[in-house]
Amino acid sequence: MAIRVQAPKLLKNLRYFTRALNSASTTSISAVSPLNFDEKPEPTIEKPAANRLGSSVLDINDHEKLFSLLSTTKLIRAAANLHLAAVEPLVDFGIWVMNSRLMDIDLAREVVMCTVRHSFYEHFCAGESAPEATDCVRRVNDAGLRGMLVYAVEHTDDVSECEQNLQGFLQTVQSAKSLPPESASFVIAKISAICPMSLLQRVSDLLRWQQRDPSFNLPWKLNNFPLFSDCSPLYHTLQKPEPLTLQEENELQSAQQRLQKLCQECLEANVPLTVDAEDTFVQPAIDYVTYNAALSNNKAGKPIVYNTIQAYLKDAKERLFLATEAAEKMGVPMGFKLVRGAYMSSESKLAASLGFDSPIHNSIQETHACYNDCASYMLEKIADGSGAVVLATHNVESGQLAAAKATDLGIKGDQKLEFAQLYGMAEALSYGLRNAGFQVSKYMPFGPVDKTIPYLLRRAEENRGFLSASSLDRQLMRKELMRRVNAAVM
Repeated sequence: MAIRVQAPKLLKNLRYFTRALNSASTTSISAVSPLNFDEKPEPTIEKPAANRLGSSVLDINDHEKLFSLLSTTKLIRAAANLHLAAVEPLVDFGIWVMNSRLMDIDLAREVVMCTVRHSFYEHFCAGESAPEATDCVRRVNDAGLRGMLVYAVEHTDDVSECEQNLQGFLQTVQSAKSLPPESASFVIAKISAICPMSLLQRVSDLLRWQQRDPSFNLPWKLNNFPLFSDCSPLYHTLQKPEPLTLQEENELQSAQQRLQKLCQECLEANVPLTVDAEDTFVQPAIDYVTYNAALSNNKAGKPIVYNTIQAYLKDAKERLFLATEAAEKMGVPMGFKLVRGAYMSSESKLAASLGFDSPIHNSIQETHACYNDCASYMLEKIADGSGAVVLATHNVESGQLAAAKATDLGIKGDQKLEFAQLYGMAEALSYGLRNAGFQVSKYMPFGPVDKTIPYLLRRAEENRGFLSASSLDRQLMRKELMRRVNAAVM
């Protein structure tokens, strides 16, 4: 039976949340994507939020200093790709082609894949293989950043594929180990790559039903952190599910053994593992197996296993509080990656189809506030000597606020604090944080082009339009290229 911690009704009254980040007006929208890793942002304005905050912790306006370690060739290439991504009709056409039956025609597929490989793929991905990815990490490291190695596989229902994907993750850990110390900050994995999706859904249904009815017995369930809060959505499971069959229990045990093998490899390589968040209909099972792995492997004050919290979910803040409090009571160091969210469209559509409210905050301002509160909470935890966090954000204001608070708390150089942005995106924020003295990583997916298509489609959606996630980067890159041209002419 999981440890139960009384869920607070209003977390904003807690000490950690009353000492929140001193955000600027929520009516302001920053120049960088408000949603981080996998969701299309709302339109933004050009004036960077950092200017309005009046803080000198981050400087994201000095394009010469920001891009001082980047070659002109790389700048030109990056600017060209981001400008192409801003042309909405072009992106719309590309997305339509990728989802059309044209991809079933060999010649058309070959042409499309070749085009993708030499444009979006090269910009947003670290390579097709682990050796290519490690070379890319070295280049990023030369620019003062670290790399999060992401073997880009997800969503399988085939057990043999789960085993194959595990081997890919294990090879990724070895690749991270081969790099210079501290070059690779994390290895990233999705549980849906090593546990069948259908089983994740079955386990999630059972866990949700037990949340509804605590007397509902789950004989396979191990001691764990709380998986739900009082406001967690349970509408995915409207009828009492059948117990797991013996075969399903064995498959769940096999999936946990795969994850444990990956954790052990990370422990031996001294490279932390972060488990990505996925859709809410399978997230309870993902949290369950992730926390089990954390209980087994997070020891000696250093988290090896990190879970991910999506701040666009209404229950995110309470679930984060409940899990960290339970971890503290059990003496288990726990790390989290904070993101805004990755599945906005699918989550809202599913909830609406079942006649329920979306599990996502009603406004982007509420999502911003939740993210900043969660960041403040984890920074306080680090300052108190417990917890670890990866602040994954493309939002300039969130980055500025967190950097200022970390500086005030005296934890700027703490090894348990990491900022992160996607490879190929939010370059200004990444280099601004690096120049301010923080540890900064790039989320670097790799794998064959066809395996990365879901990821690349999300990047295309995120960058479409001239007021997209890349607007600030495009503006600053253009200024820096013009400066270099003028300098060469002079």
